[in-house]
Order: sequence, then structure tokens, then C-alpha cells
Amino acid sequence: MKLVYVCCSLLIAIRQGLKGASSGSSGVLDRASDASSCSQVRLKPAGQCEDEDECPYQLILPSLTIQLPKQFRLLEKTMKELQSLKETVNRMKISCQECGSQKMDVQKDSGDPLSGNAESRGDIATRVYNNGNVSNNDIVQDMQVKMNRMSNSLKNARVQINSLQGRLEEINLLNLDNVEEIVDRKVENITGMVNKISRTCTSQLINNSLNRNLKNFPLRDCSDITMVRQRTNGVYNVTPDPRNGSFPVYCDMESFGGGWTVIQQRINGRVSFNRTWIDYKKGFGDLNADLWLGNDKIHLLTKSKDMVLRIELEDFDGTRGYAKYDQFYVSNEFLRYRLSVSGYSGTAGNALQFSKQINHDQKFFSTPDRDNDMYPSGNCGAYYGSGWWFDACMSANPNGKYYKTKYKGKRDGIFWGTWHNLTSEYYPTNYRQAFKRVKMMIRPKNYAP
Repeated sequence: MKLVYVCCSLLIAIRQGLKGASSGSSGVLDRASDASSCSQVRLKPAGQCEDEDECPYQLILPSLTIQLPKQFRLLEKTMKELQSLKETVNRMKISCQECGSQKMDVQKDSGDPLSGNAESRGDIATRVYNNGNVSNNDIVQDMQVKMNRMSNSLKNARVQINSLQGRLEEINLLNLDNVEEIVDRKVENITGMVNKISRTCTSQLINNSLNRNLKNFPLRDCSDITMVRQRTNGVYNVTPDPRNGSFPVYCDMESFGGGWTVIQQRINGRVSFNRTWIDYKKGFGDLNADLWLGNDKIHLLTKSKDMVLRIELEDFDGTRGYAKYDQFYVSNEFLRYRLSVSGYSGTAGNALQFSKQINHDQKFFSTPDRDNDMYPSGNCGAYYGSGWWFDACMSANPNGKYYKTKYKGKRDGIFWGTWHNLTSEYYPTNYRQAFKRVKMMIRPKNYAP
């Protein structure tokens, strides 16, 4: 508000000076002097200037210094010149009064009235002018020139002061509250960036420490591999039991949260599943295609952790389904790889626990050359040409023969007894369902994607 008051005072002084210029030099001096006395603002030149007329001024306030236009310097010089002119005019008044006295004396001596002829008045004026100071004529002319300069300078100063007043009003709007708000926002932004950098650095340190520790920790299955930030499908080495060494497995890191270890897969039928006990014991096929991982390896994987089994099926009609079991375990060879499975959910139906008469839970593993099934009159593995946990005989057999189209006759193909359209297969002369894809994969029960 002080700044606005100062500018208003300066504007009043200039307007009074301009009004005085039209009525007389004396009025200009008086008003300019009054205006300059009403303001307590300190003005001083800004530095050293070779040309004093072009030197700008600084306006000094208690807590603010403002650079003023250079016309303020010219205004001060003009005010000094007006003061000098005022003194000159006063001297001229005194001189004119003396001339008037002399004129009256001459008229009295000659006896002519004041309204004498033109010749007498011209002679008297000539004598008065000759009796006066001859240099006053030059002073008056110089005064007129300076008055014109002063008038122009005052006009320019008025324009500059109006512009300065607008700037000062803008500065006044930027009060301390606005400054504090701006500073608070900047501090808040900086604080947020510092916290973000701190969290990033802390997270990187934790991850680096975790990765170093995991390198010394055996990866027991595909779910452990996700802990070291590996999220790509592929073949990895796992070590369920360090005493039995490591072996490669195919890890599905993308389906249903990832972390799945594939133990069986059928995709093209290039690998025959009509194999011996030894083949099923050690495993066979291609990790990236048709595969049986091996009963010994499946036992080690299910022994190290409580596992969930997920079986994915798709027929050649494009129909898909799945069966999920919350508990899945395979015993060792001494116990003939007995199966423990329970906790079904899914869309394909619970074919592994089909009924009281046919139930694959708690059954031993059989192959064409090793009969461990519950059928008293023969070998289910030999009849269906595959290895599986047969009852007497089966309601599910993902390891059956791979048919690329529907077939007739003995049901020795891939079979899932609760599939959606199997009612038509009850007649021996009807076509049997063929499956395009089958995948069996396991993951720890407490796995968190």
C-alpha cells in the first residue's frame, strides 16, 4: 500500500506541475515544490552515468528497491532549472518595478499624460528597455526553451509513472500469503521426489539382497523361480531335494498366475505313451511338447511342498475345460507311486473321483509291463496301452493314445469320463471323443502370484 501511495503522490505532483505550466512559471514552481515536499520517498541515482539526463533513478522503500525510469533524473534537473528561473523572474519583477517608477518620473517631468501619442510611448519604452538589463531578453528566451523542454519531460514522466503504477499494483497483489503458498507447493514437490527416490533405492537394495540370497537357495519348483523375477515360459532347472540333484522342467509362468511346473503334456501325438515301467519312472518326451516328466521327479516335487494339480483339456471341436485338485501327492517307487488326490473344482468334471466303483484316488501306478491295478482278470495298462493310476479300470486316462479325429472301437484314446458329450459314447458303435490338448501341471498350495 505504501508503494501505491507514493505513486499517487507522484502523479498528483506531475498533474499540478502540468496545470501550472499553462498558467505561469511561478505556479509550476510553487506546486512542484509542494508536491515534492508531500512525499518522504528517497530517490537516488542508480550508479555512475556519463550523461546525467539519461541516468535512471532508484526508489528506496524500507524493504524494497525499485528501478525508476530515467525521466526522473530529468525531472529533478528541470525542477532545479525552474527554481533558478523563479529567482530570475523575481529579479525581473524588481527590475520592471524600477522601470515603471522611472517611466512615471519621465511623464511627470514632461507633463504628458499616460495616453500620449505613439511616438512618445515608443520612445519611453525604448528608454525603459535601454535602462533595463539587456541580458534579460536572452534569459527570457532561454527560459521559454527550458519551459518547453520541461513540459515535454513532464509529459514523458507522466506516461512512465502511469506504467510504473501498474507494475507496482501487480507487485502489491503478490503478497506474503501467495509467496508462502508457492513455497509450500515447491517444498511439497521436493519432499515427494525425495520420498520416491528413497523408496526406489530401498526397493533396489532389498531386491539385490534377495537375489543374492536366492542364488544360494535351491529353487525347488517353478514357483520359486518367480521369486527371482523370472516370468517367462521356458525350461528351468529345479532342485526339490538337494540330495537327488537338479533336473530340468518346463515352467508355465503366464497361465493363471504362473509358477506352474508341467508334469504331463499332449499336443501333437509324436510321442507314444505306450511305455514301460522304467520309462514312466524316469520320464520321456520333449519338455516343450509331448511329455511325461517321470514318476520319481513327480514324487520329489510333491514331497517337498503341498501341491495343487490343474488339468487342462481341449477337444478338436474347440471345447475347453479344466479340473483343479487342491491336494495332489505321488508316493515313492517302493509304494508303487500311489496317488493321493482330492479337493476338486473346475468345468471338466471330477473324473478322477468318478464314483465309488471307479475312483483313481489311492490307486497304484500301472504300466503295460507292471500290473498294479484293481482289475482282477487282467492288466488295465496293457489293455489301454498306457501307464496310469488305474482302478478297475478307469474313468480318466490322459495318457491314452493320441487320436487326431474321433474314433470307434476300444476306448484306448485320451479319455476324461465327465466330459460334456460323453453320453453318446455309451454305445460301442458310436464315435469316441478325441482330445487335441492335455496339460497336467502342479504348483504349491500357498503360492501367491
